[in-house]
Amino acid sequence: MSTKHSVLTVCLCMMLLSAPALAATPALTGDIIADLQSLQQRLQQGDADGVKTRSRAQAERLAGGNAADRWARALYLQLAANAEARGGDRVAAAALLREARQIDVVDPAQSDRWLREEAGLRLSAGEVERGAELLADWFERHGGEARDHWRMARAMAELERWQQAATWISRALAENDVMDAGQRRLAETVYQRAGRGDEALALLRSGLDGASDPAAWKRTAALAQQLGDHGQAAAIWEAGWRLGALSGEEELLQLVRLHLAGGTPARAAERLRDALEQEVVADTTEHGRLLAQAWEAARDRELALAAWQAVALKSDEGEDWLRLGQLAHAWGRDEEAVAALERARELGAEQAERWLALTLADDAEVAR
Repeated sequence: MSTKHSVLTVCLCMMLLSAPALAATPALTGDIIADLQSLQQRLQQGDADGVKTRSRAQAERLAGGNAADRWARALYLQLAANAEARGGDRVAAAALLREARQIDVVDPAQSDRWLREEAGLRLSAGEVERGAELLADWFERHGGEARDHWRMARAMAELERWQQAATWISRALAENDVMDAGQRRLAETVYQRAGRGDEALALLRSGLDGASDPAAWKRTAALAQQLGDHGQAAAIWEAGWRLGALSGEEELLQLVRLHLAGGTPARAAERLRDALEQEVVADTTEHGRLLAQAWEAARDRELALAAWQAVALKSDEGEDWLRLGQLAHAWGRDEEAVAALERARELGAEQAERWLALTLADDAEVAR
């Protein structure tokens, strides 16, 4: 139990000792009130062991007494639970709260408050199944706050009940859409495991900015790809590149590939052309071929033919000359096509002979 939680519990106990607060509870004697107040003060001062020992002894002494004794016993058990939690034994603390809330003079509202605390203790102690059961019991009578919904979501995630976890996260976000880093990671994981990829992607995107590390940008773009939204993946990578979160040759080449897959080949070609000119990317045959493919996909005939010619001249490979010839033929540039296809045939490219014959036949038909 956190210090903040412990202080809240102590404050709650102080409230219980106030007669106007719970007039229906049995009246306590002055010496019991004084002892409880003294123990609270000692607990606040850090004497968890002393408070635990004294509270347990008093609770034992009052067992089986009248209604006032049983009410005092419940309060001593609560103090002992708080002391156990301060000492790090959450399981013992939870057991004491369970014992306290089962005493017959404890009213339902107070019993529920202790039930909620017990659930939290068991969850933090690793008793996830039991903690989740108790919290579910509490939720049957209470709407809860965002923190309760997050607690339940985490429990369901630990139990790998992904659909239920996703539902609790959605409830938490409906209460308060502000998340800390841990909650954001939990939500992203749960939504993906629950098959709610669009919601996971929206969360990932909303958390990106110039301060986000490269891995976050890459993870978000990868999820968009997994969902089949290549256009969004390209937009995400583009934003990361513009902000400087992504940089370097591999990142630029991935941006080009994403633009090609996402239906923005002209943007891919422009990015690669600029990168080659600025020497961000090495001027290799492979990269030249990628540029040619991008201009081809963008249907920019002049730039595509020029790029393929540059690649063919640099590589002098039959397949590159063949591709240049095919495009030149398709776009009515038969003189260029014939020259390229003849070179492709010389280099032994498959289909070069057929394409050359087709081009020459078309030329003959036009001449007639």
